Amino acid sequence: MQLRGRIVLKPGRDGPVRGGNPWIFSQAIARFEPSDLAAGDGVEVRDAGGDALGFGYYNPRTTIAVRMITFDRAVAPEAIVGHRLDAAIALRGKFITTDTNCYRLINGDGDGLSGVVVDRYGDACVMQLLTAGAERMRDEIVALLNARLKPETIVERSAGAVRRQEGLDDRVGIVSGAPRGEVHVRENGVALSVELEHGQKTGYFLDQRDNRRRLRELAGGARVLDAYCYAGGFSLAALAGGAREVVAIDSSTPALEWAGRNLALNGETSSRYTLVHEDALKYLAADHGKFDLVVVDPPPLARSAGDVTRAGHLYIELNLLAMRAVAPGGRLMTFSCSAHFAGENFLRAVRIAQGRTRRNFRLIERLGPGPDHPVLLGHAEGEYLTGLLLADLG
Repeated sequence: MQLRGRIVLKPGRDGPVRGGNPWIFSQAIARFEPSDLAAGDGVEVRDAGGDALGFGYYNPRTTIAVRMITFDRAVAPEAIVGHRLDAAIALRGKFITTDTNCYRLINGDGDGLSGVVVDRYGDACVMQLLTAGAERMRDEIVALLNARLKPETIVERSAGAVRRQEGLDDRVGIVSGAPRGEVHVRENGVALSVELEHGQKTGYFLDQRDNRRRLRELAGGARVLDAYCYAGGFSLAALAGGAREVVAIDSSTPALEWAGRNLALNGETSSRYTLVHEDALKYLAADHGKFDLVVVDPPPLARSAGDVTRAGHLYIELNLLAMRAVAPGGRLMTFSCSAHFAGENFLRAVRIAQGRTRRNFRLIERLGPGPDHPVLLGHAEGEYLTGLLLADLG
């Protein structure tokens, strides 16, 4: 990364940066130098008094005008990408166990590389570069991944609304190595089939790995409902944990086909599970009996701040129906993966849902993404996955 200019903040607007928030909004900027800074240019950031706060990259066309890469000058800008990648590899080495070879390697701001996501699937890497500054790092990131990890394939899946806001076209395809199509990986000892160039995110929802492990611990002898099953991750965990029956629901035919392939890959037979092509809300609203363990992991219901009110109503309705499906003394594992509807907002919606069921649930655990999805302590905006493990009082 090369520095090309300087950003000076308005008086009193340096607090969030000093507190560790990497996002600087355009209204906090007093001036920038030179006047022709372009999207993705590296900049030094100073407060109104001239004190250096660190450096990041700038985009004049977005509300988040600067994304900080470092909050000091301990590492030179031109060395920061390699430094961050090495630190990310070392961190994952401390908690990724030998029964898992798919995980997030770089989690954007949480690993000090705003806009950069890299997931590892065995001997392949999938990369997302979501911002103009991340796009500038592209060649260096690819070279460093090849040097440090020597993957057989690097796939790029840089697409979506954030790139369009940043003024970037989508970029999807093989960056290095040969096309792989479908790869087989392991998560907590469970075999998974992943299509690197298709599916949600980078191919799989890696952030739920630890929550799937937790479900596995609870599933022995249980009748389990997996709402919004996608590729069958929670269903596989439940069966591995000894569930007597799993009902997996999704409205997507390709998702159910994928779940079926994953179940077959693990030697599971249809005598222990049922795949249901149905809208989860409709299924829950009907009477299909009670379940000892219910998992509700919907797609984001609040994709923007404008969706929050509607999402609140949907989360209440969804969790009300899910609670009614829980057998006496059973458990509910429920999630929101909406950054605009996380934390206390989600907890409040679930509490309202409980009040309408006239049942009592205990909060056993608060759940979130695994440690391979770190969030900077000063960056509350980076928190998006909120989960609750509830147990019926009986």
